[in-house]
Amino acid sequence: MSPADYLDARSDDLCALLRALVGVPTVNPPGVDYGVITALLVKELAASGLKARRHPIPAALLKRTLPREQHGFPRYNVLGFRPGRGARKTIHFNAHYDVVPVSGTWQHGSPFSGRIEDGWIHGRGTADMKGSIAALLFALRALPATGTEPLMNVEVSFTADEETDSALGAGWVVDHAPIKPDYAVVMEGGEGSTVCCGHNGVVWLNVTVHGRAAHGSRPERGINALEKMSALVLALEEHKRTLARRTFSAPDGRVLVPTLNLGGVFAPGPGGKINTVPAEATFSIDRRVTAMETVEAAERELRAFLAAAARRIPQCRITVTKVSDNHPCYHSPDDPFFGAMAAAVSKVRRRPSKFGVSTGFNDMHFFAHHLKIPTLGYGPGGERIHAVDERARVRDLIDSAKVYARLLTSFAG
Repeated sequence: MSPADYLDARSDDLCALLRALVGVPTVNPPGVDYGVITALLVKELAASGLKARRHPIPAALLKRTLPREQHGFPRYNVLGFRPGRGARKTIHFNAHYDVVPVSGTWQHGSPFSGRIEDGWIHGRGTADMKGSIAALLFALRALPATGTEPLMNVEVSFTADEETDSALGAGWVVDHAPIKPDYAVVMEGGEGSTVCCGHNGVVWLNVTVHGRAAHGSRPERGINALEKMSALVLALEEHKRTLARRTFSAPDGRVLVPTLNLGGVFAPGPGGKINTVPAEATFSIDRRVTAMETVEAAERELRAFLAAAARRIPQCRITVTKVSDNHPCYHSPDDPFFGAMAAAVSKVRRRPSKFGVSTGFNDMHFFAHHLKIPTLGYGPGGERIHAVDERARVRDLIDSAKVYARLLTSFAG
């Protein structure tokens, strides 16, 4: 029996494992049930033939990194290793196990039910990205079960906090964990016939506009922070036009440009009331950074534009604070590692593969930048990620497991 045949015969078992993973509601923030799921993941890695252990984040580092309200929620990263017989090179697979919070009314059971209907498995994390974890675990399980040896040493990391900033997850792993990979697969970003060879970065800022309160019947005595904020937001249209002229062409022909999203979060200051001139207003900026840019230059340019625009608006005083950033990354798909993955995808999917760049960000950049190794993204993906009724196709889960197994048995580095 081949690994592919093994995986076809065990689709129900793969779904059962994914249902178990989805059933642990690892919502971040604040970081619920990390201990429960990481204990389960260590057990599953061991069942797949890897030496595995859980690495807790030191309490002092956790307190320095996380906001106070999350100090009671410990962080763990899981690492696994399996040597290949006589292998010279090591491949690392990474996925995060945290999920975003849920809201709304779900049509297929609870958000953590993992209900299967019409070839889809439903629930928070099925697509982002516990489906990838289940697919990899079964790919690894298929090798010893069929007497098949991987051509490389295999490292695995299941990490925390990707849905916030990954500092105590993939960031901690590449800086502190005992890993020595030559190649890395972050199991999202590419799906179907597309292999991801890079992703956008991001800079997140909060802008506070300072006004002066006054009675609503005498607005001339105050400085209306909302009005000043509105003028500043309109002024940012000029910066959007500047960014739209900067293009980056992905290998699949798609043209990407830097973008600004304003006001994903916006609010009045304290003391707001309908008959009060608002003394404060805040809004967020999400600046997407293409692979041809750096987050440092993007932030510097954006801060300079905000300062200049505020000076042009009478009595507009602002404070700009940084929330976080994530770096973009890109690696030429000419590398043999990318060719091997593309060949595996084409063989399993029975159609030509292609290379793309993700507009969102993920943990690829940690391996690409910190470790400076060829890093790509590929996983089962899914639909309605971060939304109500998130789901993954069962066929895609099996096919992704086959892709991982084929890569491990066809590429030696």
